[in-house]
Amino acid sequence: MLSTNGAAAPLDAPRGLAGVVVTETELGDVRGREGFYHYRQYSAVELAESCGFEDVWHLMFHGRLPDAAEREAFLAGTAALRRLPDEVRAALPAVARTGAPSGPLAGLRTALSLLGASAGFRPVYDLGPEGRRADALAACAAVPTLLTALHRLGRGLEPVEPREDLPYAANYLYMLTGSEPDPARARAVERYLVSTVDHGFNASTFTARVIASTGADVAACLVGAIGALSGPLHGGAPSRALDTLDAIGTPDRIDSWIRQRVLGGERIMGFGHPVYRTEDPRSRMLRSVAEDFGGPLVEFAVEVEARVEAILAELKPGRELHTNVEFYAGVVMELCGLPREMFTPTFCAARVVGWSANILEQARDSKIIRPAARYVGPQPPQPLPKAS
Repeated sequence: MLSTNGAAAPLDAPRGLAGVVVTETELGDVRGREGFYHYRQYSAVELAESCGFEDVWHLMFHGRLPDAAEREAFLAGTAALRRLPDEVRAALPAVARTGAPSGPLAGLRTALSLLGASAGFRPVYDLGPEGRRADALAACAAVPTLLTALHRLGRGLEPVEPREDLPYAANYLYMLTGSEPDPARARAVERYLVSTVDHGFNASTFTARVIASTGADVAACLVGAIGALSGPLHGGAPSRALDTLDAIGTPDRIDSWIRQRVLGGERIMGFGHPVYRTEDPRSRMLRSVAEDFGGPLVEFAVEVEARVEAILAELKPGRELHTNVEFYAGVVMELCGLPREMFTPTFCAARVVGWSANILEQARDSKIIRPAARYVGPQPPQPLPKAS
């Protein structure tokens, strides 16, 4: 259809582009009515239960799960990229000091820009597939090092240098705490990381692809994605969901606390999802991880989940409102000893791989993403006001 001036007429879209298909992808899909999502052709939950993080990283970047030789080479290659350039390491104390009130995720935006400049990242438009992949690998490998260093510096501690003999999740926990993690906790965090690598065209992933469509370098694309993730309606809910459990406090307060907030129109953090109309499969998997640990926190979380779902069903009949990934993610990370200010940064340490895979896919298409907006302001042209 053409407009009166001969240009293609813009198409109206729903708020938030909900349900609008903007491109094709080979990376995965979220089937909200089925309660299922996948990375390429594999169930993401099954991958989280059976595979290591590097296996899934390889899958997202290369399109297939690695065989034994490929796995060994990929682990060694990505581990070798964890150490930061000297000029980036030297700048981190100032970045951490300046960004202390906002935390490591804000500092990561600055540090990742610096890393890209230091490493000579070039626009994806000017690179071939191997060059783009090399920059993406370097960025993904460095993100856990940057996050943990900024966290420790913000607490007056020295950063812990990465170890090449530990897999991704265990090395992340080691750099965060300075101690080699218990295998059970490392595996629990790894399962969480795998389950959050990618999840359709969420706000941060779409942001990364929009920037990639301009031909910008990988670091620029990732910095934009991190900015989108920092919003509390996107990646900031794991600690907030745990704050809900703290605020309720005891089982006898569950009903009154929840009813008061639902009737007041407040959102219960950790419940509901814009896509899923059934239980979030990530939440189901992480509940199982939490129950493997057991203890009072897990028992309380399970009881709160049951009561909140019952109250929401009563007060909001006809709407499917269940726990989302943030609810039990917060419980699992708390059980594994992660400080709450690192919950969303830990999510970022996983999602950077999914963002990067989307950047690599988008870079194959030279068409810039440039939608239209409908102007609704005063009718132009208006005469300029006279100077007083």
